[in-house]
Amino acid sequence: MKKDGKLKEVEELPFEKALERLEAIIEKMESGKLQLDEMMKYFEEGSALSSLCEKKLRELEKKIEILVKNEQGGKWKEFSPSKDDDSECKTDDADTKDKDSLL
Repeated sequence: MKKDGKLKEVEELPFEKALERLEAIIEKMESGKLQLDEMMKYFEEGSALSSLCEKKLRELEKKIEILVKNEQGGKWKEFSPSKDDDSECKTDDADTKDKDSLL
């Protein structure tokens, strides 16, 4: 499938800019003032932005897992926010930890 210029630009956006753009697209689509062809273009761009944000978050999660695991000598460290908004971490002694539950 051929990518048009707009979708190719999306792939190069930093996470924060992609998220801002996605929020703006959602706002426009929810306004109900778009023609059907405009709605489809925004939907396509929004889908690409959503995929990009998800991909970047997964990559970041993997980096954090590696850093935390290395810091703890091979043991996973699970994040739990405290009431004072400071981070509190608990160490998990299990060798097989579901990586999806880390963040």
